[in-house]
Amino acid sequence: MITAQNLTKRFGAHTAVDDVSFTIKPGQVTGFLGPNGAGKSTTMRMIMGLDRPTHGSTTVNGRPFGEHTDPMRQAGALLDAKAAHPGRRAADHLRLLAATNGIARSRVDDVLELTGIASVARRRIGGFSLGMHQRLGIAATMLGDPEVLIFDEPVNGLDPEGVHWVRGFAKARAAEGRTVFISSHLMSEMAQTADHIIVLGKGRVLADAPIAQFLGGAGQERTRVRVSDATVLGSILSADGVSITQTDAESLEIAGLPPAHIARRAALENLDLHELTPLNASLEEAYLALTDDATEYRSDRTAVAA
Repeated sequence: MITAQNLTKRFGAHTAVDDVSFTIKPGQVTGFLGPNGAGKSTTMRMIMGLDRPTHGSTTVNGRPFGEHTDPMRQAGALLDAKAAHPGRRAADHLRLLAATNGIARSRVDDVLELTGIASVARRRIGGFSLGMHQRLGIAATMLGDPEVLIFDEPVNGLDPEGVHWVRGFAKARAAEGRTVFISSHLMSEMAQTADHIIVLGKGRVLADAPIAQFLGGAGQERTRVRVSDATVLGSILSADGVSITQTDAESLEIAGLPPAHIARRAALENLDLHELTPLNASLEEAYLALTDDATEYRSDRTAVAA
């Protein structure tokens, strides 16, 4: 488990993390989202004891991470995929980490196989692609078979197969009862991977909720409807605050009315109802709506549209 309590970090006059509190629970994948500059990486560094909080505290498995005598057995963190000497061979890099943390040498072979890089174990790290760097970093996090895993943008540089592998890896580790904390800018990937979402904006927590709850609370309730005569149903349901989009002769997308109300009106008009599907906002839509006022660096949207 990971906890943060009133966590604050200032760099001179700039507040990077501002009174942040949360608990990352075991047995689930928690996604950590936020615009560039929101404070995600700084928060992760403070959890791992690499940055000292200006105020507040963090714990890993009940203690500040720096107080653990067996740190790699408590938590594994991938915060910088290229934090390995380029002239060293992959297996030697892992053996050094194992030796300095009292971990059996045999564990190196295990994690090389686990991450799919056993075939390049004797290659020098400087010749690795970014995706191979990511896999080596993930291998290092697993050396101590820790209860807590922290990944900062772990799918950067990975091809689709690699992204799919990281997703399965994270979910499998959570299913084993571990605490898995992942930051990412890939909304589609987080939607498929995370069970819980924490969103930062300008150093503050904007959301901390199960992903289903987060998506369900974003925007108006929307429903996809297929009915024998969409034009008739659309005219009946038209009212202030109701948005109706007809996609074909039998299909509507309706915002602002509950599905039960739509079904009742269709029945009263003797219309055959073929589909009534509630639609949540996508994670990307919900995230953009939430962080619109918390984005420090933004492009000119009118220029993009043009």
